Amino acid sequence: MIRPPPDSPAHRYPLRVYFEDTDAGGMAYHATYLRWAERGRTESLRDLGMPHQAMLDGHNSLLVVRRLDVEYAAPAKLDDLVVVETRVVAVRGVTLRLDQRMLRGDTTLAVLGVELACIDRETLRPRRIPEPWRSALTPHATAACPTRQRPEGEMA
Repeated sequence: MIRPPPDSPAHRYPLRVYFEDTDAGGMAYHATYLRWAERGRTESLRDLGMPHQAMLDGHNSLLVVRRLDVEYAAPAKLDDLVVVETRVVAVRGVTLRLDQRMLRGDTTLAVLGVELACIDRETLRPRRIPEPWRSALTPHATAACPTRQRPEGEMA
């Protein structure tokens, strides 16, 4: 059962399924969905005025995929028009969680849960998501960052 999308606006990135995207049966190869998701994420950041290159140049940081789960529901086929929807689910210190979907009209083709981590370009160590990305992404998040509740008597 495909989980419903988060209750927030989605960035929509349209694309066409080309021959290069398909397997011998004319259906989109499973790894193709990962490329489409990457394009959708990149364009959603660009449309917020936060392109990857600016994070590299200005903060020596980049976002990398830390975790990814994919549920395939229906195949995309040669010449289909597919829309990649990208929604911000949560913005945390170092990580960003996204919900991404590939749709053909009203049909959900695949759902991806993506966790990105911000890392230092040189050391490859985790790094807090820099401003202005944090401020640009946080209002779009559907899940508030939970605050850890301290047990009674525990000191801060």
